[in-house]
Amino acid sequence: MLNLERLRTLDAVARHGSVSGAAAGLHITTSAVSQQLAKLEREVGQQLLAKNGRGVRLTDAGRLLADHAARILSHVELAQSDLEAQRGQVVGELRLSAFPTAARGLFPTALAGLRKEHPGLRVRSCELEPERGIAGVIRGDLDLAVVLDWYNKPMPVPDGLVKAPLLDDPADVAMPAGHPLAGRDEVDLGEFAGDEWITWGDGEFCHEWLMFTLRSRGVEPIVGHRAAETHTQLGLVAAGLGVCIVPLLGRHPVPEGIVIVPLRQRLRRHVYAVWRADADRRPSIRAAVRALKSASDTVG
Repeated sequence: MLNLERLRTLDAVARHGSVSGAAAGLHITTSAVSQQLAKLEREVGQQLLAKNGRGVRLTDAGRLLADHAARILSHVELAQSDLEAQRGQVVGELRLSAFPTAARGLFPTALAGLRKEHPGLRVRSCELEPERGIAGVIRGDLDLAVVLDWYNKPMPVPDGLVKAPLLDDPADVAMPAGHPLAGRDEVDLGEFAGDEWITWGDGEFCHEWLMFTLRSRGVEPIVGHRAAETHTQLGLVAAGLGVCIVPLLGRHPVPEGIVIVPLRQRLRRHVYAVWRADADRRPSIRAAVRALKSASDTVG
């Protein structure tokens, strides 16, 4: 009889691509991962891992068993979801992530509401960029992630995931109070051709979106500064170091010395929650989505 926890360990190595990654995802030591896999190899009588430089790779037998392990664990997840749904109780542990402004703008209200309504539910949360949140849900490290895309740059959701819209988040331009366009009722992106932009980190989804959007408006971006967090960007704007796109979610309080002006071309982010389809019936997932939607209704 194959041991479920050892199959879970093999699945984690296959998903993360390394023993150390599997250990981090499972919250155990690398030694424990190695021990579990050694026991599994003895159980099946075949080598499952082979050395690959400083790391490891799955053998043919390892890949075959890892494919079966993924399906078995999915069925176990589905069975647990069905049992939770039949019991109808919101209990156990729920692991959530959100990109920084959603963690700031939604999590405090949503998680406080969950704790009040469902004291038997233990929630763990962290900040992750959308791509990493989706990857965490796929790997099973997270139960639900709050992610985003933009009206003109959608983010594909992989098969096997379910998503629920939370809000459409409008975005404007933040500029120093002394900027020549600060007194306008609305502005056009093309009017910022000579300005330095304060943007997100290189390679991040929102940074790539901004570069794509500015270039589509005939503006070759001048990037002066990068910061992951909205309020760091706003601090740089307040110091007169450039302009930035500022969504409504997580915007407040706005520092002094900044003027926020709407764009003529309305920009919106779509914010939504994603989770695995095999966990769709879990009462805790449904409770979390309700709490996030309720928190989204208060954004403004």
